[in-house]
Amino acid sequence: MPNVSNLVKTIQDIMRKDAGTYGDAQRLEQLGWMFFLKIFDDREKEMEVLRDNYRSPLPKPLRWSSWATDDEGITGDALLDFINNTLLPKLKALTGGGDKIAGLIRMAFEDANNYMKNGTLMRQVINKVNEIDFNASDDRHMFGDIYEKLLKDLQSAGNAGEFYTPRAVTEFVVDRVNPRLGESMLDPAAGTGGFITSLIRHLRKQAKTEADERTIQECFAGIEKKHLPHILCLTNLLLHGIDVPSNVRHGNTLAKPLRDWGPKERVDVVVTNPPFGGMEEDGIESNYPAEFRTRETADLFLVLLMRILKPGGRAGLVLPDGTLFGEGVKTRIKEALLTECNLHTIVRLPNGVFNPYTGIRTNLLFFTKGAPTTHVWYYEHPYPPGAKSYNKGKPIRIEEFEGERAWWGEEKDGFKSRVENEQAWRVSIDTIKAGNFNLDLKNPHNPDTGPGDVDHLLPEYEKLLAQIAATRAALKQELHHALTATAGTAE
Repeated sequence: MPNVSNLVKTIQDIMRKDAGTYGDAQRLEQLGWMFFLKIFDDREKEMEVLRDNYRSPLPKPLRWSSWATDDEGITGDALLDFINNTLLPKLKALTGGGDKIAGLIRMAFEDANNYMKNGTLMRQVINKVNEIDFNASDDRHMFGDIYEKLLKDLQSAGNAGEFYTPRAVTEFVVDRVNPRLGESMLDPAAGTGGFITSLIRHLRKQAKTEADERTIQECFAGIEKKHLPHILCLTNLLLHGIDVPSNVRHGNTLAKPLRDWGPKERVDVVVTNPPFGGMEEDGIESNYPAEFRTRETADLFLVLLMRILKPGGRAGLVLPDGTLFGEGVKTRIKEALLTECNLHTIVRLPNGVFNPYTGIRTNLLFFTKGAPTTHVWYYEHPYPPGAKSYNKGKPIRIEEFEGERAWWGEEKDGFKSRVENEQAWRVSIDTIKAGNFNLDLKNPHNPDTGPGDVDHLLPEYEKLLAQIAATRAALKQELHHALTATAGTAE
């Protein structure tokens, strides 16, 4: 078996020699659709053995095994011509009647690009991709780990980093929301599929029969706005054994008016990391009621979640500090959230979880729809011993969430087992209302709680200014005395 890790590194090294793939985002997009076709081809070979009547949705000349598997096959300008003028245009226009997988492939390739300009280098990449056998469980498992590393590379690829959520965060959120077989699940900002693949792993621990596995194939849905993360997400799902990942579609979730999300589209579970810090295109906010209109993406997603959860539905999501302390529209959104849902837990993450993409501080919010909030529990997630931040080499790890897990308790008994400690504290809804729905509340057990609030800071600042003025006046007086004395001596 080839060393898959070395293979992928070799592929990236070859691509770096090509003038067209000048950055991580281009290389990953190129690899994304190539891996998609190779993984799909390996899956089709398996289907042809298992099913007598299997028919490929792809015309024979477009199948990976037809044009890519011969090491000495089409190369150079002829290869580039085939990919640019035959393969990609035909995949973008693929028809298949009601065939779900044909529609999925067409959707996956509608914005796909070939960035490589050197057909000989492209043949070298294709030959290396062919060394991975996605039907061999060892290869597939090893490649799954490497694919995770490739997705992490997105964090340093400019704006593409917004699509990757650290594995430790997705695993912890899914573990706490605890989706069950038979429930419906959605990630409305699916990115590269981190939350959905965590859902799949969580549900497979519960699966005992073939019927359970069929349920897993169909029980989740996702929507992703941008092409690059969408095709990476589809490839990720194929790697995780989802035969037809057509329930993750390419589109802007927020473009659909809020009122058009009907009862049939409501779900039991939402887990997501909506893009934050970004502004939606003009007009998107008009899809939302006047009191909630904003172009801040994360806030609109929060309004959407309140709509699409079933009564009793559960959500776990990542939100930036700005939503917690913001006023105006943000205040009205938070008031609605605390009225319609039980926001039972906020885990405050430290700086650097999303480095190097962004240094913005983030939080994990957990709520259940249907009953108003009576109090919010906060848990301040500490750095591991000896660490002062996270970085690409030392990301947040799932083991670090053991403190939260041990403390968590059961929602059905109102989290009665929870106790305040150095990391955890409870705030009543009356206190939150009195603070105009500010949820950016500091740990009362930690003296080093950051800059503090304005009401406390202003008097401190004024006191400091008075001390500076007094010191300046005293220095001025001493300098005056010294100069006077010097002048007197000179006379």
